[in-house]
Amino acid sequence: MMPTTPMRRFACVAVALLAVWPAWVASPALAQARAQSPAAHVKTLRIAFPVAETGFDPQATSDLYSDSVQRAIFESLYGFDYLARPYQRVPRTAAALPQIEDGGRTWTIRVRPGIFFADDPAFGGKRRELTAADYVYSWKRLIDPRIRSPFSWYVQGKFVGADAVVDAARKSGKFDYDAPIEGVSAPDRYTIRIKLKEPDYILFGYLCSSPMAAVAREVIERYADTNGWTMDHPVGTGPFMLKSWRRGQQIVLDANPNFRDERFPEATEPAERARFAAVQGKKLPLVDRVEISIMEEANPRLLAFESRALDYVNLPSELTDHALDASNRLKVEYSARGVTRESLTQPSLQYAYFNMQDPVVGGYTNDKVALRRALVLAFNTPELIRVVYQGQALPATQPIPPNVPGHDATLNVAAPYDPAAARALLDKFGYVDRDGDGWRDLPDGKPLVLVMASTPTSRDREIDEIWQKNLKAVGIRVDFMKQKWPDLIKMGKVGQLQMWRVGWINAYAEGDAFAQLLYGKNIGQTNSARFDLPAYDQLYVQSRMLPDGPERNKLYRRMSELVAAYNPWALHVYTVENTLVQPWVRGYKKHAYWEHPWQYIGVDAAQLAVR
Repeated sequence: MMPTTPMRRFACVAVALLAVWPAWVASPALAQARAQSPAAHVKTLRIAFPVAETGFDPQATSDLYSDSVQRAIFESLYGFDYLARPYQRVPRTAAALPQIEDGGRTWTIRVRPGIFFADDPAFGGKRRELTAADYVYSWKRLIDPRIRSPFSWYVQGKFVGADAVVDAARKSGKFDYDAPIEGVSAPDRYTIRIKLKEPDYILFGYLCSSPMAAVAREVIERYADTNGWTMDHPVGTGPFMLKSWRRGQQIVLDANPNFRDERFPEATEPAERARFAAVQGKKLPLVDRVEISIMEEANPRLLAFESRALDYVNLPSELTDHALDASNRLKVEYSARGVTRESLTQPSLQYAYFNMQDPVVGGYTNDKVALRRALVLAFNTPELIRVVYQGQALPATQPIPPNVPGHDATLNVAAPYDPAAARALLDKFGYVDRDGDGWRDLPDGKPLVLVMASTPTSRDREIDEIWQKNLKAVGIRVDFMKQKWPDLIKMGKVGQLQMWRVGWINAYAEGDAFAQLLYGKNIGQTNSARFDLPAYDQLYVQSRMLPDGPERNKLYRRMSELVAAYNPWALHVYTVENTLVQPWVRGYKKHAYWEHPWQYIGVDAAQLAVR
């Protein structure tokens, strides 16, 4: 049977989709008629997510796609300058940078007056101004045991006086949000005071991210579910608000009429001044609406972009050869119609984790470490890069990716692809075929069968095939448990997965984002491997007390060496992301730490008419 190439698969799916896709997608004439209809006067940005969202509560979610929506609705005190390179943190709702005293233990932050939440019945028909108390309330939600926030580690055990309130909530089952906490308070309407037990030089990075964004207490108390979450009723101060949501299918955002008067920034580079001339100085957001479709398969996403149904798309790596030529340049059929391409190495890591509490692959004894080491040695990362990523990835050398503080360009702790060494290691520690069925067994004679979690997408099927082939070559059987992404996230948090290939992306420009993934106290939150090693934890705690620099980097290096020694992860790749942008899009500039900066992206009405 002839193998199915990405190009062949694309053609097959294209034929099938054209039979069910809206007619305007396939017909330029109908597309023009649609653009000239009354509905077209609503400037709409259309994009697609490859993975379904889980909900829109910034203190309760942890996935990238929900977070992209949350960053459009809610606002943190700080963020990133959209155009500046190198990347720079700047105030968003804060009036200025934080005032830091007492050796990094006391932080004072002023909230900018005159910022308002989107209108909601919870506010009783009145305009609701953002205040310092909103941030204090939101950060208390992070440590409320009922919320079970996946990002409680941002502040857990750090605020002076918070432990007693948290302990009382665990005993009573209810967190007292009115109980004063010395370490997080609002001494006046626009002032936040933070007092930490120990210095935390990563805190400024956390303050740039969604879990530290402000929610309104009235909204939470009116709409929260039994978990204390408001996943389907987000109300924030950001440029957009949720108009409609069909779970796992479509998310629609409308411009927030209460959003303050912010303008597209002035470019400093001559080339960028020309590039952004059409939008420079215009009021944000530049569009009236954002429509997000969930398209889990790569082929439909690229087809939708080619059919002009999407305004920009992250090129699926498995379809790289459809849009890029052998020299890694955009093919002429794209560039001829004005499509542009932007790319960067993402601040992200793709890896497979092993559940360290699992009776088969978990544990810290030599035989368990040897099994995980053998699995890592057996996996062919170069093949993964060549087949699945089509060259658009780099082999991971350490947990912290390039261009992120803490990455060491001289360090490589990744195990090489060496199936012979994997077989020898398995033999040495008693993982041999004892019953003659062709598969290795556990040292006690029980069958050795691995179960890897996986989503039902074609991309994951390709990766599954590589895992299956590689492990079969060393005599190990692996089965795959297929579930939707949101379900696997929930299962992973409670330790129900033995192995899963996942990715993590950094949204706040700190190597800490990756180091914390193996911190013992983050089990049940972000530490899906459930790795619990005191030596690692000690180094991690020390790293948070140091500013970016050689001393902190030495600690990160030692943590990386422990990861290599115990193998809670199989390090895979750092991804290169290519984004294709339609010619009518204005204001787009790819940002490593801001995947979807929708308020800065516009559409040109004249060119839109012929899309």
